[in-house]
Amino acid sequence: MIVLADDLIWSTRLVGQLRTLGAVPVRTGTADALEAAAAAGAATRAVVDLTARAYDAIAATARASGSGLRVLCVGQHDDAALRRAALAAGAERVFAYRTLFEDGHAALAAWLGVPVPAPGSLSVPAPAGAPEDPPA
Repeated sequence: MIVLADDLIWSTRLVGQLRTLGAVPVRTGTADALEAAAAAGAATRAVVDLTARAYDAIAATARASGSGLRVLCVGQHDDAALRRAALAAGAERVFAYRTLFEDGHAALAAWLGVPVPAPGSLSVPAPAGAPEDPPA
Protein backbone atom coordinates (compact mmCIF):
# COMPACT_ATOMS: atom_id res chain seq x y z
CA MET A 1 0.00 0.00 0.00
CA ILE A 2 1.47 3.35 -1.04
CA VAL A 3 0.33 6.61 0.54
CA LEU A 4 1.13 9.71 -1.51
CA ALA A 5 0.68 12.81 0.60
CA ASP A 6 2.85 15.85 1.18
CA ASP A 7 0.90 17.00 4.25
CA LEU A 8 2.48 15.54 7.39
CA ILE A 9 -0.75 15.43 9.39
CA TRP A 10 -2.78 13.64 6.71
CA SER A 11 -0.01 11.29 5.67
CA THR A 12 0.53 10.29 9.30
CA ARG A 13 -3.20 9.83 9.88
CA LEU A 14 -3.66 7.76 6.71
CA VAL A 15 -0.64 5.57 7.44
CA GLY A 16 -1.84 5.02 11.01
CA GLN A 17 -5.36 4.10 9.98
CA LEU A 18 -4.08 1.68 7.35
CA ARG A 19 -1.73 0.01 9.84
CA THR A 20 -4.58 -0.63 12.26
CA LEU A 21 -6.33 -2.47 9.43
CA GLY A 22 -3.33 -4.72 8.81
CA ALA A 23 -1.97 -2.92 5.75
CA VAL A 24 1.73 -2.18 5.36
CA PRO A 25 1.75 1.38 4.03
CA VAL A 26 4.75 3.02 2.39
CA ARG A 27 4.61 6.80 2.74
CA THR A 28 5.78 8.84 -0.25
CA GLY A 29 5.75 12.58 -0.81
CA THR A 30 6.27 12.81 -4.55
CA ALA A 31 4.71 11.28 -7.63
CA ASP A 32 8.13 9.96 -8.68
CA ALA A 33 8.47 8.12 -5.36
CA LEU A 34 4.99 6.64 -5.83
CA GLU A 35 5.92 5.49 -9.32
CA ALA A 36 9.21 3.98 -8.08
CA ALA A 37 7.41 2.08 -5.29
CA ALA A 38 4.82 0.84 -7.78
CA ALA A 39 7.53 -0.24 -10.24
CA ALA A 40 9.30 -2.13 -7.45
CA GLY A 41 6.14 -4.17 -6.96
CA ALA A 42 5.87 -2.95 -3.37
CA ALA A 43 2.11 -2.52 -3.51
CA THR A 44 -1.16 -3.21 -5.28
CA ARG A 45 -2.98 -0.14 -3.96
CA ALA A 46 -2.36 3.55 -3.45
CA VAL A 47 -4.00 6.36 -1.53
CA VAL A 48 -3.44 9.79 -3.08
CA ASP A 49 -4.03 13.08 -1.25
CA LEU A 50 -5.54 15.43 -3.83
CA THR A 51 -4.68 18.65 -1.99
CA ALA A 52 -0.96 18.63 -2.68
CA ARG A 53 1.63 21.27 -3.30
CA ALA A 54 4.57 19.01 -4.17
CA TYR A 55 2.95 17.04 -6.99
CA ASP A 56 0.10 17.07 -9.51
CA ALA A 57 -2.42 14.82 -7.77
CA ILE A 58 -4.49 14.08 -10.88
CA ALA A 59 -1.41 13.13 -12.90
CA ALA A 60 -0.18 10.98 -9.99
CA THR A 61 -3.57 9.26 -9.80
CA ALA A 62 -3.48 8.55 -13.54
CA ARG A 63 0.10 7.23 -13.33
CA ALA A 64 -0.73 4.99 -10.36
CA SER A 65 -3.90 3.67 -11.95
CA GLY A 66 -2.13 3.20 -15.27
CA SER A 67 0.56 1.12 -13.58
CA GLY A 68 -2.10 -1.28 -12.31
CA LEU A 69 -2.58 0.03 -8.78
CA ARG A 70 -6.04 0.31 -7.27
CA VAL A 71 -6.30 3.98 -6.28
CA LEU A 72 -8.29 5.75 -3.60
CA CYS A 73 -8.12 9.54 -3.31
CA VAL A 74 -8.87 11.91 -0.47
CA GLY A 75 -9.67 15.61 -0.86
CA GLN A 76 -11.88 18.53 -0.01
CA HIS A 77 -15.59 17.70 0.07
CA ASP A 78 -16.55 20.89 -1.74
CA ASP A 79 -14.15 20.56 -4.70
CA ALA A 80 -16.45 18.64 -7.03
CA ALA A 81 -14.34 19.35 -10.11
CA LEU A 82 -11.20 17.89 -8.53
CA ARG A 83 -13.14 14.86 -7.30
CA ARG A 84 -14.53 14.23 -10.80
CA ALA A 85 -11.06 14.65 -12.31
CA ALA A 86 -9.63 12.07 -9.87
CA LEU A 87 -12.34 9.57 -10.80
CA ALA A 88 -11.72 10.21 -14.49
CA ALA A 89 -7.98 9.66 -13.89
CA GLY A 90 -8.64 6.20 -12.47
CA ALA A 91 -9.46 6.58 -8.77
CA GLU A 92 -11.95 3.98 -7.57
CA ARG A 93 -13.24 6.25 -4.82
CA VAL A 94 -12.69 9.80 -3.63
CA PHE A 95 -13.30 10.33 0.07
CA ALA A 96 -13.66 13.69 1.74
CA TYR A 97 -11.18 14.44 4.51
CA ARG A 98 -14.09 14.62 6.92
CA THR A 99 -15.20 11.09 6.05
CA LEU A 100 -11.76 9.71 6.80
CA PHE A 101 -11.49 11.81 9.94
CA GLU A 102 -14.86 10.72 11.33
CA ASP A 103 -15.14 7.16 10.01
CA GLY A 104 -11.83 6.40 8.35
CA HIS A 105 -11.39 2.88 9.65
CA ALA A 106 -14.76 1.78 8.31
CA ALA A 107 -14.29 3.53 4.95
CA LEU A 108 -10.78 2.18 4.44
CA ALA A 109 -11.73 -1.30 5.69
CA ALA A 110 -14.55 -1.43 3.14
CA TRP A 111 -12.16 -0.44 0.35
CA LEU A 112 -9.60 -3.01 1.49
CA GLY A 113 -12.23 -5.70 2.02
CA VAL A 114 -11.22 -6.34 5.63
CA PRO A 115 -13.27 -6.31 8.84
CA VAL A 116 -13.61 -3.09 10.79
CA PRO A 117 -11.74 -3.34 14.10
CA ALA A 118 -13.90 -3.37 17.21
CA PRO A 119 -14.03 -0.09 19.14
CA GLY A 120 -11.31 0.01 21.76
CA SER A 121 -9.11 -2.41 19.82
CA LEU A 122 -7.60 0.23 17.57
CA SER A 123 -3.92 0.65 18.13
CA VAL A 124 -1.25 1.49 15.63
CA PRO A 125 1.36 -1.26 15.45
CA ALA A 126 4.94 -0.09 15.15
CA PRO A 127 6.49 -0.54 11.70
CA ALA A 128 8.66 -3.64 11.29
CA GLY A 129 12.08 -3.01 12.77
CA ALA A 130 10.97 -0.01 14.81
CA PRO A 131 12.17 0.04 18.39
CA GLU A 132 9.50 -0.48 21.01
CA ASP A 133 8.80 2.25 23.54
CA PRO A 134 10.51 1.49 26.86
CA PRO A 135 8.17 0.60 29.72
CA ALA A 136 7.08 3.56 31.83
